[in-house]
Amino acid sequence: MPDPTPESLAWLADRTRAVLVTLRADGSPQSSNVVVAFDGEAFTVSVTEGRAKTHNLRRDPRAVVHVLGDDFWSYASARCRAELSPVSTTPGDETGRQLLALHDAVSDEPHPDPEEFYAAMVDDRRLALRLVLTDVAGAGW
Repeated sequence: MPDPTPESLAWLADRTRAVLVTLRADGSPQSSNVVVAFDGEAFTVSVTEGRAKTHNLRRDPRAVVHVLGDDFWSYASARCRAELSPVSTTPGDETGRQLLALHDAVSDEPHPDPEEFYAAMVDDRRLALRLVLTDVAGAGW
């Protein structure tokens, strides 16, 4: 796969819908629809402790983020290396702040009640998944 170009990086930064593909222990793929924010180097995703994708990435950090374009023919297949934050355990901790920043990056408006958001992240056992881009291929940018 080719190295990212300025055009592909700009295209990725303008998209929030993707399919995350991880590897099960037997090597078969596991996919999940996710909302992403791309900062030019990595995608950030909110995930829950105990889910298949989280478990898979703890065991094997290789992943593909398949980013959806505006039509069926525009997409990017981004190979990535996963980094998982700690689970949010205290309202307003570093993980909670990362997740609030993600929420605000992919939403039309900032969250109206950050304290409520932080408490929900603790209750849900949420963590921030950072997917560092290694290379990308696709069409439409």
